[in-house]
Amino acid sequence: MPLPTGLLGVVHLPALPGDPGHDGKSRFSDALDFALADAHALVEGGVDALIIENFGSAPFGKGTPGERIAPHEVAFLACVAAACRARFDIKLGVNCLRNDAPAAIGIAAATGLDFIRVNVHTGAYVTDQGIIEGEAHRTLRYRRALGADEVAILADILVKHAAPLVASDPEQLVGDTLLRGRADAVIVTGQATGRPVDATFLERVSRAAGSAPVFIGSGLNPDNAAALAPLAHGAIVGTFFKRDGQIHQPVDIARVRQLARLLKGRFKSVNQ
Repeated sequence: MPLPTGLLGVVHLPALPGDPGHDGKSRFSDALDFALADAHALVEGGVDALIIENFGSAPFGKGTPGERIAPHEVAFLACVAAACRARFDIKLGVNCLRNDAPAAIGIAAATGLDFIRVNVHTGAYVTDQGIIEGEAHRTLRYRRALGADEVAILADILVKHAAPLVASDPEQLVGDTLLRGRADAVIVTGQATGRPVDATFLERVSRAAGSAPVFIGSGLNPDNAAALAPLAHGAIVGTFFKRDGQIHQPVDIARVRQLARLLKGRFKSVNQ
């Protein structure tokens, strides 16, 4: 299946009606306008793909059985995904925070998206939502049931804001994710949103992944781009692209253009 590569810009949805952070005034239509404005800025700024996240709906539920994301979040993510699919000729994906991979697969299949991100695909992690167990078995069977095998699964290794219940080395984690979990690519993050990845850890993951794509999942910016980009096939960038680097601000197209120029030709090719 064709996978996204290069620079992936994040469309962070604002708090929605029903969410704890909602201002009590704005409507779903306002949230859609905000999301599409960010998406346009990212595409015009030069990203290679977009990924849509329900970031404003914090605090998140686990997203696992018995605690799936709220129906209005699934519906609105699908609305934003469909609107982006109609407007942009670019790779598109979705991440249903914290870890609702079946919802993401359903959205992707229904709206023609290219990939999903899964924070915990295999193993078990202690997170701020409690203990989250991966659902690779359920996610892949649901993808097959929907006839959506072309939807790629990008899965995190030692995802941010989490710690594994059992310590494992990067090589084992990559093997479990790609071989046993049958993910299509892996993502490496720092310890928290906006925190840079550790270059040594990223290099080990990249070696262990072989021909499978590896993505930087947090903290890429102009100061570390030259050192980190050659170790990965692409990067998912959210925080740096925002006005003044503040996560809840709108996307600043000048920041997108700056990083896109710096990264041109620096990522590994898909054959490396």
